[in-house]
Order: sequence, then structure tokens, then C-alpha cells
Amino acid sequence: MWHFGGAGSADRPAPGTGAGRKGLKNDALGLFSSVVIGLASTAPAYSLAATLGLIVAAVGLQAPIVIMLSFVPMLLIAYAFRELNASNADCGTTFTWATRAFGPRTGWMGGWGIVVANVIVMASLAEIAGAYSFRLVGLDGLAEDRLWTTVAGIVWIAVMTTVCYVGIEFSAALQRWLLCLEVGMLLVFAVAALVRAYTDAPSTALHVSASWFNPFEVTSVKALTSGLLAGVFIYWGWDTAVSINEETVDSTRIPGRAAVMSTVLLLIMYGLVSTSAQAFAGAGASGIGLGNARNSDDVFSGLGEAVFGSHDTGLVLSRLLILMVLTSALASTQTTILPLARTVFSMAVHKAVPARFARVHRRFLTPTWSTVGMGVVSIAFLVLLTSFSGNVLADSVDSVGLAITFHYGLTGFACLWYYRKMLDRSTKDLVFKGVLPGLGGLIMLTLFLYATYVYAAPGYGATSVDLPLFGPTGGVTVIGLGALLLGLLLMPVVTRGHGVALKLQRSLLPRRLPPHTALDSASRYLPADNGSGVGGDWYDVIPLSGARVGLVVGDVLGHGLRAAATMGRLRTGVRVLARLDLTPDELLSRLDDLVEQTAHERGDDQGGPDPPRSQADEARGVTCLYAVYNPVSGQCSLARAGDPVLAVVEPHTGVVGYPELPPGPPLGVGGAPYQSAELRLPPGSLVALCTDGLLQATAGRAAGLAQLSGILAGDRTSLDQLCDRAVTALLPGPVDVDATLLVARTRLLDRSQFTQWELPPDPAGVAGIRTAVSKQLRDWGLEDLAFTSELIVSELVTNAIRYAGGPIQVRLIRDRTLICEVSDTGHTTPNLRHAASDDEGGRGLFIIAQMTHHWGTRYTPTGKTLWTEQDLPSPDGQSHGAPGD
Repeated sequence: MWHFGGAGSADRPAPGTGAGRKGLKNDALGLFSSVVIGLASTAPAYSLAATLGLIVAAVGLQAPIVIMLSFVPMLLIAYAFRELNASNADCGTTFTWATRAFGPRTGWMGGWGIVVANVIVMASLAEIAGAYSFRLVGLDGLAEDRLWTTVAGIVWIAVMTTVCYVGIEFSAALQRWLLCLEVGMLLVFAVAALVRAYTDAPSTALHVSASWFNPFEVTSVKALTSGLLAGVFIYWGWDTAVSINEETVDSTRIPGRAAVMSTVLLLIMYGLVSTSAQAFAGAGASGIGLGNARNSDDVFSGLGEAVFGSHDTGLVLSRLLILMVLTSALASTQTTILPLARTVFSMAVHKAVPARFARVHRRFLTPTWSTVGMGVVSIAFLVLLTSFSGNVLADSVDSVGLAITFHYGLTGFACLWYYRKMLDRSTKDLVFKGVLPGLGGLIMLTLFLYATYVYAAPGYGATSVDLPLFGPTGGVTVIGLGALLLGLLLMPVVTRGHGVALKLQRSLLPRRLPPHTALDSASRYLPADNGSGVGGDWYDVIPLSGARVGLVVGDVLGHGLRAAATMGRLRTGVRVLARLDLTPDELLSRLDDLVEQTAHERGDDQGGPDPPRSQADEARGVTCLYAVYNPVSGQCSLARAGDPVLAVVEPHTGVVGYPELPPGPPLGVGGAPYQSAELRLPPGSLVALCTDGLLQATAGRAAGLAQLSGILAGDRTSLDQLCDRAVTALLPGPVDVDATLLVARTRLLDRSQFTQWELPPDPAGVAGIRTAVSKQLRDWGLEDLAFTSELIVSELVTNAIRYAGGPIQVRLIRDRTLICEVSDTGHTTPNLRHAASDDEGGRGLFIIAQMTHHWGTRYTPTGKTLWTEQDLPSPDGQSHGAPGD
């Protein structure tokens, strides 16, 4: 989209994916405007004109009660919309909610159902508007001409698409005028018809009877079902009030209330008009009777002059009645564009359809490509079907019921499934989040299956198709199911990226956390539920030397394959750097260097030796918290990049604290150097590390931390149960961004599991430490390791005396391996080398490397520590290593 004259782009990409963050005009509509749009979308006048005759033909005089009963499933689904919107006010509605409840594939089909229903109805409404435009000015001949009604329909779609394009407030203002005219004329008609039925009654008139409101008077169950099937669809469209939720004041409450209020007002309006019309015209099959098949597609055309007369005021009112149906079709055309465009817009924002449709007008703050694109698609559909066959268009309109019941039913089941873990909180939650939506979904499913069966009859509708295996099948079912199945075929193509990214993400995260002597741990990772879904959050528990353990959580910007791949790259980098025994601040500094190097290699930075920083690489701006816990001393060293959450629960009092760590910039953005902090953790301390995504559903970070404190405080359940509680409480609804939680309960090594000695830098002390080590191993029942351990200690202590000087400390730790550590005051790392055959020295570390499972060096504030790990002998005499080695 470009400004006229080529001055520049008039639109921009949606700035975010979350509800209320897509760039649409927030707080533009109030409750009244939302109710107006919800009512206008159902096209009350046109719906009654086209459906009332069909219902009367099916159930006779019980038409008013059947219309009222048809309201019940819509009310149940309206409650589902209200509850889901309260949790996630996303303009994608069924697409977004079904994605969160059942996954991206089901969500995509829900969005596709909305698209199918609205595109088909747009074509129908436009043709009706075209025909009534000619009737309004007395050109009845053109109203019957398919070419001219199609041309007029195209013009009306273009006009209403333009109205929707230039702003939601302008759209709402137009709807208020159109709906006032429509509702006003309906009320005038209803009152006039009812008064004439009792004062100046035609021969067809009947007095209102209680039997009209008794569904048991219907002649058969089949007739009742047929009537309900036709009646349900005259309520369809109120959900537009919810699809504009991101542009509504108090978006989590007002749209849901507007949806319920719209259905109730429709019930009152439909009940009054149907009763009045039947009282005046009766249910006969001739003349103005509502059962007359010739008037079934437009009962108001025949009733206008009969009710108002054909002279003076009556003629004006008759024309106004035609204008009422025209404005009803136009209002519904416009309000059909609104949910259609916003559904496609949301799907594009969440990467379920091409991103081009996720652009917003800079001035009007409306979807651009999705609004114009869906208008063009509707025009193309209208032209295609009318040029092909008027019968096909008629059957296409009838088939819209399948798409409607499909996406409404899916919404009801999505609400039930989404809130399934919350239904036991209260009776209110059970009823409004579970029973009513579930019942509504079940009714819609029943109607879908029944309609598919009824519409499949070869004699139903205007066309029939001879299908392999099934034989002659009604064109309505073929078109309706075919349109939905087309979405099923397209779905793997458009959701493949999400599935691949999720599979990659899962493969790069730990399959299970390794058991460790230092602590118990548990974790939860929740990918974003929307179509763009998978991001780059990760967590890890890394065994380190000296029975220590590293804990890490991180958060990569962005979503999709690149974010998942970046996460895998950084997680690998952290594990490699951690095994080098770097301190937390040094590890983050090296990781920051890795991010910078990768960004340059990818070509993200261009234009000079010191180019500006870009965020084309998702690694830039990554937050990370890295902690190293030592179970011997109880010390925990931590450093952070960005601002992940760290909570520590004191074991005896249950008090939750959030230690202040030295600030550090996110990776790749530059800034102050990273710093480590030291914490003393008593045994049994609970440590929780999480990304900001865990707090996304709370009212700000402070409120989220307070809620997290309430969950963690004094909790003595298993860590897995604690994780489940935290996720359920903090993320009861939508997950717009990834969320990661890692919890650990610390332990101290028992004093009998380790021992240490202090030595002077005297060669004479080597023999003594060899003897002490041998005795300790005998006490532990590890005599088999005595010889190699004496040799290791002798070599390392001798090197410390020769090259470092100063005090020497020797420590033995019996863990899953036998750990030997020799610490000195030197800062030079010994290097393993292969000595030549005539060298007199240089073989010590080579021998140690051959006799141990692992060995390495780590630096301390006072020098360095050389450590080795030997596999412990198993009861059968064979040595074994630590789990996972």
C-alpha cells in the first residue's frame, strides 16, 4: 500500500502478536457501538425476510417458538466467546482460541471456517443488496437480471470495503445509522401488523395463541429439527462484536458482554416480528401466507403493501420496508468484512497465512491488505459463481451453515478444553466455562452432522453431484464440505513451519533433567500458543566439576525456526563454556562475544568497522541467568544478562526473596561488563529461575512476582507439582510468548562424603598426603582406587609445589564418581603434551588423563584448582561413571 504520488508506504507491519499489541486502534468503540455492530452483522431484516417463510413451511404455526429455541445454542456459544475473550482478547477469535486449546492445525481450521462462511455470505449479501437497490427505485426488471445485480453487488462490496478501510470509528458511525433505520422499520412493521391483525384483519389473519409457543405442537421431530436448523442461522453474525475486541474499550469485558446482549436483543426482535407477521399473514400456502413457497425467499416483499397499504403513507412505508432490507444487507456486508479481515489479519500476525496480510494503515489503524484482499476475494467469488451458475451460488449460500456450525462448535469445545483445569474452582466457572460452552459445542456438532446429512439428499438444493462411492449427492453438502476440506488440504502447507520449529525446539531442549547430588530439579517449558508459536526460551541443568551444578534459563527474541535455531546455538555455547569451569560473569562475557561474532558472520552489521547494532539476528537482546551451586560450601555464584527472574525461598521460614543481582545488558547489545554475585544457600533452599513469559498474564511484573511468591512460599510438595501449580496459576489462559520455569531444591554434601587437607609447599609432605588419601579410600571401601588415586595426588601436589608455591589444599569427594581436587595459588594452566621418548619429564598429566574419566582446571579467587574424576567400581567389580556420561 502506497500514498498517492508514491510518497511512501501508507501501512506498516503489525508491531506485535499479543492481544491489543497488533497496531489496531485501541479503545475506539464502547459497549453501545459493539452491540450495534453485533446486531447489524446478523442482518435482522434480511435474515427474517429470507428465513421466516422456510421455518413456517417446516413447523407451521410453531414458528415463533422454534425461532426462540434456535436462540439457545447461540447463547451458549456466546458465553464461550465471552469467557475466551476475557482470557485473550485477540481479534483472531476462534483461530486464536482453538490454537491455544488444540494446537495450530485445529486453530487454522477454525480460522478457515470463518473465512469460508464470511466470503460466501458476502457474495450473497452483495447480490441481495444489488437487487434491492433496483427495487427501491422501481427498476424491478434489473432486479431480476443476474448481470446487473452482480455489477451492483460488486459496487456495494467495494464501497463497504472502503468504509472498513478508512477506520473502525467511521464504520461504527455508519452502522449506528443503518441499524437505527433497520430496527425502527422492523418495529413499525411489527406493531402495524399486530394492530391490523386485531382491528382491520385480512382473511389470513390469526389471533396469537399459546400453542404457537409450544414446541410439542410441532408435528414431528424431523420438522422441529429442520426448523431449528434454519432458525439457528438467523442469529449468526453477533460474534463480530468480539472480533473487533482489540479496538474496543476494556477489551476483555465489553466485547463478551456485547456478544451476549446482541443475542438476547435478537431473540426479542425476532420473537416480536415473527409473531406479528404470522398473526397478520397466517401460515397459509397461498397469497400473503407465510407458507407460500413463492414468497419464501423474501416474505417482506409481499407483506409490505398488505400491512401498510398502497396509497400515500402506506406506499412510503412500503418503500421504507424495501429500504430496510437493503440497509440490512449493506450493514451486514460491511460488518462481515470486519471479522473476515481481522481473522485473516490475526492469522497473518501469527504466521498462519502470508505476512503481507499483517499490515496496518499508519493513519487509519485498520488492517490494509487483509481488508482489501478479502474484499477482492469476495468479489472474485461472486463473479465466479454467478458467471458459472446461479444454482451453484444458491447452493453455496445454503452451504454456509456447515461452516458456521463448524467454527461455532469448535469455539464451544475450545472453551471447555482450555479451561478444563479451572472448572473445579467455583460453580460459576464450572457452568460458564465448562457446561454451557460444552453443551453449545455439542449442539453445534449435532447440527453440523444433521445438516450434512439433510443437505446431501440429491433433491435438496439446486444442484447435485455424482460422487464416487457416494453416488448422487446434494450440491449444498458437496460445496460446504468441499470448502472445509480445501482448508484441510491447505493446512499442512501453512502450519508446516510451526510444526518444524516446535519439533526443533523440543529436540534442542533437555529430554529430562539429570539427577544430581547437589540438588533436585524440575522444569516446565510452554511454547507460545499462537500460530507464530515456538520461540527461543531454554533451560538447562549442567553437571560441573567438584560435584557442582550449573543452572541456566534464557530467552531468545522472536519466534519460529530462526529463534529455535538461535536457542540451540546458545544452549550449546553455554554448555561448552560451563564445562570450562568459567565463572558466571566470564561465561556471559564469552557468550556475548559469541553472539557478536555470529551477528557479523550473518551479515547483520554492515557499513563500516563500527556499524550500528541491528536486531536482525534473534541472538541480539537475549536474556540469560546463569548460576553455579557448590554443595560442599553451600555457595551459589550468579550473573545475569538482561532481567530474568530469580526467586529464593528460605527453607525454615518459607520467606520468598528476590536477590538483587548486579545488572548486566542483554547479550549482543553492549554495555557494562557482567558481574557475579555470591549467595549462601542453606540446605533445602528452593531456587526458582524463570523468564518474563511466566508473568505475561499478570497485571505487571510486580503483581506477577507477588503471585509467584504466594505459590512458592512454604511449599513442600514435589517440584513437579510445584511447577504445575505455578504454570496453572500464572498462565491460566493464553501464552503469547514462550514461558520457562526451572526450580531446584538444594542439598549439602554430607560431611562423610568429602575430606580435605591443608599442605605446606614442602616436598616432604607428598608422602604424607599419599598415605592419608589411601587411608580415606579404605574407609570408604574404595581400596581398588587407592593406587591410581595416590599416583594422581602425588603428581598434582608435586607440580603445585614445583611451579606454584604457597599453601596447597587437597580434597577428596565421594559422589557418583571419586573426585580429587588439588588447589594452589598459581594462575597458570598446565598443558597436556605428548613427551618425546628421550624427554626426562612431561608425562605426568598424560598419565593422569589415561587413568581418569575426566580432568580439568578451574580458577578461583586465590589461584586455581586441578580436578580429576574416576569411575567408582560397581558391586560386580566393574567401574561405572556418572549417569549420562
